[in-house]
Amino acid sequence: MPAISSKKPYRIGRSPTGLGLFATKPIKKGTKIVRYFGPLLDCKKKKDDAVENKYLFELNNRWTIDGSVRENVARYINHACKPNAESDVRPRKRKVFIRAIKNIEPGEEINYDYGTDYFKAYLKPIGCRCAACEKKRKKKRAEARAERLRLKAKAERKALRKAEKLAAKAEEKHGLNGAKANGVNGLKLNGKHFNGHGGKAAAGKAIVMKSRISAKPKEKQGREDSASA
Repeated sequence: MPAISSKKPYRIGRSPTGLGLFATKPIKKGTKIVRYFGPLLDCKKKKDDAVENKYLFELNNRWTIDGSVRENVARYINHACKPNAESDVRPRKRKVFIRAIKNIEPGEEINYDYGTDYFKAYLKPIGCRCAACEKKRKKKRAEARAERLRLKAKAERKALRKAEKLAAKAEEKHGLNGAKANGVNGLKLNGKHFNGHGGKAAAGKAIVMKSRISAKPKEKQGREDSASA
């Protein structure tokens, strides 16, 4: 890891994607932070055109900077879909500077957009891990988790309503069976009371009482007739 002067407004540090470049001092918007440099490769030469690594910075159709050299501190700057810096490319001078496009605070990671070609070749296959993409993934995970919880709660409510309906039907059925049983017993008891043995005894008693009342006058009348004779 190359030594960085304390006068420089950045340091190399650990990042979610590996190593990264972090601000050590406030960096104002428009400030040239660091130069991206390394050997120039001429794409017209087979030897240069055969070089392959992740730190190749294309200036134009012919010239490319091989930024894999250790002294190139700018190679530690990571990609971001919503960056705070950008690459200021100067093809004629064959130079590239990383320039702030926002005010960068101490401790904040410096990043810039690597471009569509690099993104498709290296980042898309494994998934971009910049802060913006991580935020999107986190939001999607939270939304998916909330949807699962919503569906679970809905299923629980549905099951509860079904259980309540079944319980209500069972209670209603039990009530109807009880009412039917009570009606049959009542009819049996009432029939026994009015049409059974008890009813006959009461009617017989009434007849006896009636016969006694009607018999007494006849007996008295017979005695009176014998006395007068």
